[in-house]
Amino acid sequence: MATTTAAPANAKVMYTGRTHTTGGPNGATRSSDGFLDIKLKEPHPAAENLFAAAWSACYIAAIEHAAGLRKIKLAGSPAVDAQIDLNAAGGAFFLKASMKVNVPGVSRDVAQDLAETAHGICPYSKAVHGNIEVETTIV
Repeated sequence: MATTTAAPANAKVMYTGRTHTTGGPNGATRSSDGFLDIKLKEPHPAAENLFAAAWSACYIAAIEHAAGLRKIKLAGSPAVDAQIDLNAAGGAFFLKASMKVNVPGVSRDVAQDLAETAHGICPYSKAVHGNIEVETTIV
C-alpha cells in the first residue's frame, strides 16, 4: 500500500507542471503550456534523461537558495551534470543517481556544504531520499 504525506494546510502552490504522454512507436510528451513537446520513440532513455534534467534544474535552484540563505555571493550560476542509471537485479528495476556539482567562486568546502544543504531543499532530492542511491561530487 502506498503512503502519502499530506501537505501543510497553509501550503501555497508555487507552480504546477502538467503533461500528456503517450507510448508506442509514436510516443510523445507535451506540457499543457507548450514548453515541452518531445517525441518519445522509446520509454528509455527518455525517462531517465527527463528525470535527470528536471532534478538537476531544481537542484541548481536549491543550491542558489542555500547560498542566499547563508548570504554567500556566487561568482556565477552553478552547474550540475546529472546521471540517472536504470538498473535491474533479481527481476526488479531501480535507479541510481550521480550529481557532479560545480559552484563557481567558492571554496570546495563551501560548495560541498551548499550541495548537501540543497539536497534538503530540493523537492526532487527529498522525494528520492532513502529510495535510491545518490552520489554527489564537487567538481
